Amino acid sequence: MTRVILKILSIIIFLTVCFIGYFSLVGFETERFNNQIKENLKKIDTRLDVKLNNVKIILDLFNLKISAKTLGPIISHNNKSIDLELIKSDVSLLNIFNDQFTLSNLYISTKSVKIREIITFYRSVNKNNKTTLFILENLINKGFLIADINLNFDDKGKLKEDFKINGLIRDSSLNFLNKQKIDNINFIFGAENKKLDLNDLKFSYSNINFTSEKVEVENNDNFFNIKGEINNDETSLSEDTLKKLFNLFLKLDYKNIKFSSQNKFFFKINKKFKVSDYEIKTLLNIDELLINYDLNLKDIFPDLQSEVSLKNHQTEITFKKNNFLVNGNGEFLIQKNYDKAYYKIEKNGSEYLFDTKINFIKNPINLSFLNYRSNEDTLANLELNGRFLKDKTLSLENIKFEKDSDLIKFKNLELTDNLKVSELKSVTFDYVDIQNKKNNFQAIQDGKNFIISGKVFNASKLIEDLIFEDNKNRDIFEKNYSIVLDLDEVYLHDNDVVYDLDGNLNFVNNEITYANINSKFNDNEKISFTLTSKDNQKVTTFYSDQAKPFVKKFDFIKGFEKGSLDFYSVKSKDMTNSKLKIYDFNLKELPALTKILTLASLQGIADLLSGEGIGFSEFEMNFQNKNKLMTIDEIYAIGPAISILMEGYIEESKLVSLRGTLVPATTINKAIGSIPILGDILVGKKTGEGVFGVSFKIKGPPKKIETTVNPIKTLTPRFITRTLEKIKKN
Repeated sequence: MTRVILKILSIIIFLTVCFIGYFSLVGFETERFNNQIKENLKKIDTRLDVKLNNVKIILDLFNLKISAKTLGPIISHNNKSIDLELIKSDVSLLNIFNDQFTLSNLYISTKSVKIREIITFYRSVNKNNKTTLFILENLINKGFLIADINLNFDDKGKLKEDFKINGLIRDSSLNFLNKQKIDNINFIFGAENKKLDLNDLKFSYSNINFTSEKVEVENNDNFFNIKGEINNDETSLSEDTLKKLFNLFLKLDYKNIKFSSQNKFFFKINKKFKVSDYEIKTLLNIDELLINYDLNLKDIFPDLQSEVSLKNHQTEITFKKNNFLVNGNGEFLIQKNYDKAYYKIEKNGSEYLFDTKINFIKNPINLSFLNYRSNEDTLANLELNGRFLKDKTLSLENIKFEKDSDLIKFKNLELTDNLKVSELKSVTFDYVDIQNKKNNFQAIQDGKNFIISGKVFNASKLIEDLIFEDNKNRDIFEKNYSIVLDLDEVYLHDNDVVYDLDGNLNFVNNEITYANINSKFNDNEKISFTLTSKDNQKVTTFYSDQAKPFVKKFDFIKGFEKGSLDFYSVKSKDMTNSKLKIYDFNLKELPALTKILTLASLQGIADLLSGEGIGFSEFEMNFQNKNKLMTIDEIYAIGPAISILMEGYIEESKLVSLRGTLVPATTINKAIGSIPILGDILVGKKTGEGVFGVSFKIKGPPKKIETTVNPIKTLTPRFITRTLEKIKKN
């Protein structure tokens, strides 16, 4: 009997084990769980419906659960269906025994479905983020998703907030309102209630391929925190792509670029999708970048190219709310050879701070206003640091240019928004200029005064500019100011030096209203310049015991010797009346005069001009300037050999038109001697062939002037009158 009972028990145990084993490994199909699964889905959203096949149940003995799974279900939402791979849930054995049949969780695995459809489903699951998902639903253009969704329920069957969703996105794209598009989006994701992780992210934007190992999105009730990293390998972009990307921000003509980047970012976004805080850190490597530009900088960079080429730039960029930092270095080509630049730009609140250093390598730098040029054989360095302020003023705390022993240095230079100088603490000049002259002087601001002092200054180029250049009002300074001069030596020309130059100049609205400058030559000969303003008139005087340093500035006059110079002018509104006098000088070469003498067959005087030179006791010129027109009322020169009377006009850079009379000295004597009584007194009795002279015209563009000569038998009364005036004075 015992054996029978044991056999029966053994069979029951065996059958139970087999049942449990089959139940645990293979399971059974039933429709008993269909309604429970449907009801639990409706607890998520009453509009959810599901079409289920038979549910297969499998025993999980160790966890005292039954796992219910159905394959190929279809979920419907608002009459839109989603094909699923499976739905699975766990049921507690204890609840079944207590006749409390409730699902503790729900696992949904999708097939490859359209992203927009799955977002619609997710909006139903996650009611807290409907706005976010609605925006995503409208941004996403295409793409497919495969996802595993884990939902948990409490004992009362209510959905918990500890859901998990894992999956992947393939071949998606986003369209933005500005018609920009992100293509080829692929990534693996994982979502847990308030957190979303994107892994192995890949996408392309404007033909640039980006990758990211991880991006994290976290919902902190009132804000979304987004952080991660995005990189791109070396990429080349076309000219059209560059314009589309950057011309909205920088109006530059890009040609092409080759670059790579590494980017780390953090965004804090509120529920209305406004960025309240952010930080972006970028490491940008520019292998090559070409930019066309039309800046007129030939005066500074003589070998300037039509495009800027950048290469090997390594730049770290950090963007934060209300500030950013750019720190980098690299090579750039604007002339024949590549130069090197180091730069740091920082935005701090409303101010921009910058610190830049440029190495000019085997390229010339021309500073014409200082008569300076660096050659191509040596390295030149330029340092700039300062601030760009909210009111658009520029504060340059330090500007330093160095080449070998040459130094040009500005301290605390402040410029207004229209680049006028408002402050300048000091500037130092210590350099050898183009004429191989040493310059060593400095300017220091003392209140409203700029004190310019030093050992030596070559003013040769400055004087040439004052004589030949268009010196209209140069609007440089923002405020009215005065200049105090105290210089030991000043070069007027190559070997012409004045000493102990001192004086004062006052400027109002960038125009000189008062000047008084005095100096002396080595032999105590004087030189002075004055300017006074009164009743809307400016009166200018200039006197020099030596005229040669100033006359020799005119290239067409050669062999000028001796002489003193006296100049006087009155400017009223836009009209200037001037008188220039030069006394007791010799002239050896003047092409226009030589031609007149030759054409007039006055070869003897022409030979004298090219040989020993012709002496003049006085030269006087009366003229008017208005805009670009010089009207010459009279030029009169008298000397032992010849005298000249001339008038006409010169239209700057367009036309020269002069006419006049040239008379040998013997003819002048005869002309004066022929005057009754007065001639006998002034000249005495003379005999000869008669009174004659030469009339001439000089006319044409400045570089194509033609000279014509006609002999005349008699002199004009005006010529005789002027000659008499000079003789009387003497």
